[in-house]
Amino acid sequence: MKYNIALIPGDGIGPDIVREACRALDAVGLRFGHAFVYTEVLAGGAAIDSTGHPLPEETLETCKKADAVLLGAVGGPKWDTLPGSLRPEKALLGLRGGMQVYANLRPALMLKQLADACPLKPEVIGDGLDILIIRELTGGIYFGDRGRSDDNRSAWDTEAYSWDEIARIIKIGFESALKRKKRLCVVDKANILETSRLWREVAESMKHNYPEVVLSYMYVDNAAMQLVRNPGQFDVIATSNMFGDILSDEASQITGSIGMLASASLGDSGPGLYEPIHGSAPDIAGQDKANPLATILSCAMMLRYSFNLEKEAWTIERAVERVLDDGWRTGDIAGTSVGSLGDKLVGTTKMGDLIVDAIGKV
Repeated sequence: MKYNIALIPGDGIGPDIVREACRALDAVGLRFGHAFVYTEVLAGGAAIDSTGHPLPEETLETCKKADAVLLGAVGGPKWDTLPGSLRPEKALLGLRGGMQVYANLRPALMLKQLADACPLKPEVIGDGLDILIIRELTGGIYFGDRGRSDDNRSAWDTEAYSWDEIARIIKIGFESALKRKKRLCVVDKANILETSRLWREVAESMKHNYPEVVLSYMYVDNAAMQLVRNPGQFDVIATSNMFGDILSDEASQITGSIGMLASASLGDSGPGLYEPIHGSAPDIAGQDKANPLATILSCAMMLRYSFNLEKEAWTIERAVERVLDDGWRTGDIAGTSVGSLGDKLVGTTKMGDLIVDAIGKV
C-alpha cells in the first residue's frame, strides 16, 4: 500500500527530527510492505525566508491533497520582530483552519523507563501517568477578533465559541474516555468566562448519551495546580484552544520531557496533521542534540488514526520502549542519570538508528 505524506520540516530542529521520523516510517514500510511517498513543502520561518509568507498557498494545497501531514516545528527568535500576520506561528493556524483539523489529541504518557526524568516525587506519580488532553484547535481566542487602537496604546483578543464547535470536542472526549478509564474532565473558567459556561452547558446536554463516563469540571487554574499535585486523578481532559495549549505543555513536562510527546490534529475527513508538541529549539538546531522520539511517536499516531495500521503503530511504540529499556537516552530524558550514562547518552541520529533497528526486531 502506498501513502502520500506531506512533510513540513520547518524551522530549528524541525529538519533534524523529521528526518529521523521518516527513517522510522521507512523501516515500518520495509517490514510490513508499505510505501511512504514524501512531498516536502515550506511553512513557518523557512517559508518566510523563501517566499515572504509563513504559509504559501501551494503548501496548504499540497497538505490538503496528501494522505497525512507530518510537521517538525516552526518559529524562532529570528522572526520575532515581524508583525503578527507574518510570524511563523501563523502557519500553524493557517494549516489547522485550512485543513479543518479541529481536534488536537495530545497523550501525556510517562513511560516507566523515564520515571527518573520526571520532576515530581515518586509518591506523586505513583505507577505512572497516562492522560489524554483533547484541545479544541480552530476556534476560541486564537481565531477571534483582534486588533489595536488607533493610538496603539490598547489591544484586544476575543474569545468566541459556538455550540457546535464545542460539541464535537466534547463528543471526542466522551468517546475517548469510553476506551480508557471512563473519566472525562472539562477544564474551563466558568466562574468568569461566558464561553466557559457554554462549554459546561454543552457537556451537560450530552452526558446522558454516555452513562458509563463520569463527567467532572475543573477551573483551569486549579487544573494547572492539580496536574503537579495529583496528576493521576485525570484520564481524559477536554478544553478550549488556549487552555489546552497551556495545560498540554505542562503535562508534557511532568511526564519527563516535552521531547517525548506526540500529537494528532484531526477533523471529520481529509488528512490529519501530526507533530511533536515541543518548539523549534533553534539553539540546538543541526547539532545532533534534539530528541526525535516525539516526532517518531507522532508517526505512530499517523499510522493509527489516518491509515488504520494498528499493528504498525504498535511496532513503533514498542520499538521506542525497547530502546528506552536498553538504557539509551538523549540529553533531555537522561534525568539524574546523565552523568553515569556514558555511551548510552546519544544524539539525534544515533537515536534514529536505534529505533530503526528495533522496528525490525520487535
